[in-house]
Parts: sequence; structure tokens; C-alpha cells
Amino acid sequence: MNIQEKDKRYCWHPMTQHKTERTPPVITSAKGAVLVDSDGNEILDMISSWWTSIHGHSNDELNQALIEQVEQVEHVMFAGFSHPPAIHLSEMLAQNLPGDLNRVFYSDNGSSAIEISLKIAYQYWRNKGEDKRTKFLAFDGAYHGDTVGAMSLGKGCGFFKLFEGLTFDITTLPYADTWQGDATIEEREAKALAEIEEIINKTKHEVAALIVEPLVQGAGGLRMSRPEFMKQVTEMAQKNDILVIYDEVAVGFGRTGELFACQKIDVTPDLICLSKGLSAGYLPMAVTVATDRIYDVFLSDDVEKGFLHSHTFSANPLACAVALKSLKMFIDNDVLQDVKNIEQKHLAFIDVIKGMPNVHKARVMGPILAFNLTEERNGYKNTMSEELRRWFFDNGLNIRPIGSVVYLMPPYCITDEQLQRAYDGIVEGLNFISGRQDLAA
Repeated sequence: MNIQEKDKRYCWHPMTQHKTERTPPVITSAKGAVLVDSDGNEILDMISSWWTSIHGHSNDELNQALIEQVEQVEHVMFAGFSHPPAIHLSEMLAQNLPGDLNRVFYSDNGSSAIEISLKIAYQYWRNKGEDKRTKFLAFDGAYHGDTVGAMSLGKGCGFFKLFEGLTFDITTLPYADTWQGDATIEEREAKALAEIEEIINKTKHEVAALIVEPLVQGAGGLRMSRPEFMKQVTEMAQKNDILVIYDEVAVGFGRTGELFACQKIDVTPDLICLSKGLSAGYLPMAVTVATDRIYDVFLSDDVEKGFLHSHTFSANPLACAVALKSLKMFIDNDVLQDVKNIEQKHLAFIDVIKGMPNVHKARVMGPILAFNLTEERNGYKNTMSEELRRWFFDNGLNIRPIGSVVYLMPPYCITDEQLQRAYDGIVEGLNFISGRQDLAA
């Protein structure tokens, strides 16, 4: 068997219906924004390999940080031990997060970071003797991961109907999404805020926490909100003594134009979850960062009041070393200026495509560009978007629509030439599916 035949025989890929899906390319090398498969074909990675590879593939500075750490210590359990990469990374995260978000709890993926935040919020109130605070609030359209607690929070995205028997009850809040040229956003925000206020007033004594994807909902369709809307929601919850969890797994580390979305909103959540870009795509790692106020409630002579949760690979030294270097690069290399440059090019491009058929609700935030192929959201996959994804791949572009939403989330090292190649590909792809629709008619 060749390498692709072995993949087909032995591998079970995520988010894949293997009976109908094409055999995937086998990537044998990558550099910057380019993937190279086993046949030597180059594929431009316009979604940063599921939003992780923020500095591009095989970055020289990150490679060196990994090599140096391998020669020191590759892994040590984080219960009862510590090590310099975790200590220094925790310190640097705390220094760059707002307010007193100072207490860093390590895990190994975004869903786990979310589960941890739920458990911390739940136990926080139990430790304080408020046992009725057991419920959670989440937004319509939200996606927070694929584990049971995260799926419960993501009921509004429609991905998890099969597993509803496993999930717990969530109160879903209306989400006011927006786009470039949206003339009705203020009216829709006012309506949503009024509904949210009513829900909070009725349930606040039973609610442990509100969880949000600040400014950009990820896998639920790249829906974007205005900072002023999210600020009002956050402050409303905190004013009513409801903990606020920011899920910045997808949008942390520059994805909204600032290092963290909470900085763009100008608020300090009680807990924040980070992953994906945290280790720049090199190794699995996540953190749940709590304020000192939250952390102090877990301090007790009673061991049961401590947070008794663990992961085997918590604070893996290799991942911490790479994450620390990645975070330093934002400062040393002025990476956020690269982010702003990408944003300006995206804004210019949507002016080009906004009048095209099948382009609706075009929107940009930081290095994220998105638009809908139809007016409404629909599922994780559909015929039009799958056809378009295959066209992109056949033309050397890793652009993977989510349902009816086409989006770009490139690594920050992307060149102007590579961006233009992606823009040209989108225009050609849209013309292709428009032609197919005309033929079908």
C-alpha cells in the first residue's frame, strides 16, 4: 500500500464522512503559509490549519525554542512539580491580560479549557455556600467544543442534536451579529440586550456563569458582534453577580486585531479560555485563566475545596516553551502591525466582492474575513459549500467553508502575493459555482 492507501485503511479523521469524502492529501512538509503534499503539490493554508498556525508553519524562532527545550526536559508531571517554561509563560500571560487575570490553569485543548472553566465556576459558588448557582447562560449560535459540557453550551449552533440526551440544560441568549454596511445593528442590539436583561433578572440567583465567544463566534459561522454590544452584556452579567467566562480559544492572540478580544472590548472577564494560537499550532495546549478573586475562594484547609482536576500533559514544557516564544514574538516582531495590514487588505477585498451573486453579509475583523453564500446559516456542510471547498483545493487553496460561510483566517506571515492569490481564487470559485447554478436552472 502507498501512504494514502494506508491512511484510508487505518486512520479515522475528524469531521469526516469517510464514505463520501475524498482521500485527503498527505502533507509531508510546510513552511510559512504553504503546505506541501506527498506528490509535491503546494497548498496555500488560508485557515492556519484550524486557526492555530498564527506565525506560519515551521517558524525558525519557534523551532529553535522547541529544540532548546527538548535538550532540557521534555515532560514532567505538573502536580507536585513545576518548571521554568510554565512559570514564565504564566507570568507573561498575566502581564498581558487585563485586570487581575493572574491564575493560569493548564490543560491540553480548547474543549478541556471550557470544561475546566465550567467546573471552576460551579465549584466557586459551592465553596461560597451558594448551592443553587448551577445554571449557565450561552449565546445562540455559540460553539465551545465537542466534550459534553462544551456541547451543552453549544446547543444553539445546531451541531449536537444527536447527543442532546447527554447534555445539560442551558439558557440561550439572543446574539446580535453584524457585518459591513449593516444599517439595522443598533436596533437589533437594543432588542437583544432587552431580552438578555429580562433573562438575567429572572435567573440571576440560579446562574453560575455566562460564557461568550467575544466578538467572533467561531465554528458556529464566524458571526461577528460589535465591542459595545459585548461590553454591555459583560457588564450587565457582572453587575448582577454572574461570573463571565470568555472563550477566546479561537479569537485569542490577534484574531480580533488586538492580542485578546477582551482588550478590544475593554472589559476583564472572570475567567478566560485560550488554546489554538497559544502554542502557534506546534503542540496541544490550553489554559483557563482566573482572576485572583476566583482563585482565593479555592484556598482552604479542606482539600475538597481545592480544584481537584488534572490532565496528564498539563503545562507540558515543550508546549510552554513554544507558547512563551510565540507570545514574545508579538512584542519583539510587532506582529499586531502585520495583523492590521491583513485587515486593511481584507476590507479592500470585500468592496470587490460585495456585489457578486452568493455574497451576503461580508464582514472583517482583524485578520478574519467571512461572508455567507446564502442569507441564513445552515448546518456544518452543504452542497454548495462542499463543491466550493473542492474547487479551492483543486486550485491549491486550503479554504474550508463552514456551512454557508466562506472565510479566511491566514497566518500572520502571509505575503501580499499569497493573499492576492487567495482573493483571486475566491472570485474564480464564486464565478464557478454561479455558473453551475445557472446550468442547473
